[in-house]
Amino acid sequence: MKSLHVRSYAKINLCLNITGKREDGFHELDMVMLPISLHDSLVIDKLNKSPDNFVTVDDFSIGSFTYNLATFSIDKLQSIYKFDQKFRILIHKVIPIQAGLGGGSSNAACTMKAVNTLLNLGATDEQLMEIGKSLGCDIPFFVKCEPARCQGIGEKTTPIKIKNNYYVLIVKPEAGCSTREVYAVADTMDLTSCDVDTVIKALEEGDDELLANSISNALQAPAVSLVPAIQAIIDELKAEGLKIVQMSGSGSAVFALSTDKKLLKKVFKKLENKYQVELAKVLKQ
Repeated sequence: MKSLHVRSYAKINLCLNITGKREDGFHELDMVMLPISLHDSLVIDKLNKSPDNFVTVDDFSIGSFTYNLATFSIDKLQSIYKFDQKFRILIHKVIPIQAGLGGGSSNAACTMKAVNTLLNLGATDEQLMEIGKSLGCDIPFFVKCEPARCQGIGEKTTPIKIKNNYYVLIVKPEAGCSTREVYAVADTMDLTSCDVDTVIKALEEGDDELLANSISNALQAPAVSLVPAIQAIIDELKAEGLKIVQMSGSGSAVFALSTDKKLLKKVFKKLENKYQVELAKVLKQ
């Protein structure tokens, strides 16, 4: 096997609590994360007699992000498994950047899994998750890419069940959010928190009213202070009758979750000329 074509899925955060800050600067988190069908596409090829790995991204707006976590994930695997093989990775970007949807982390996790397969390294998912956590807190989640509660710095994942079949509308303003900047602002504020167990209960029982009243993102207020358009989008979505609405991750993308695909399509058409808008579905397994 010389190449692999893989889908690199995005995620949304139904719950994001900051429970502490470690001496190394990382924040302790307690989150509920759901994978969604919105995805980048990766082609990973073995290279013959190449001195370097090459990553090409077809989104020129990324700029310095072109050599993203995918490159670092190969370097990390190479340092552990001592292989000389080099790779070319072509990334077709669809997941918006600086949106809180985990695109870079997903690319890294998919790259690690592909290299593991192409070279028959024999690494388990748990081993890849352990390796990935040093590169980004969302990477362990994307190794298995299933609905989960994620704790610690993201490396402790517990699968959760979802009763309903949800669709998700993603709406992103022109301005993105720097994760570093959002966390820096968060460190100066009193933050909201949610009851994670209640969010999980609502998902398992299909109780949308409970879910709408339980979700919370501690980073939303800090992000809104940097990008006020986030709050404007939240207000617009709720005015359209959508109830399960929140910013994802560190922003700036906002999601609306619903079983009513027709309603989401209607709102999509209203907003598509104002914002970057995507319609996807939640991946239950």
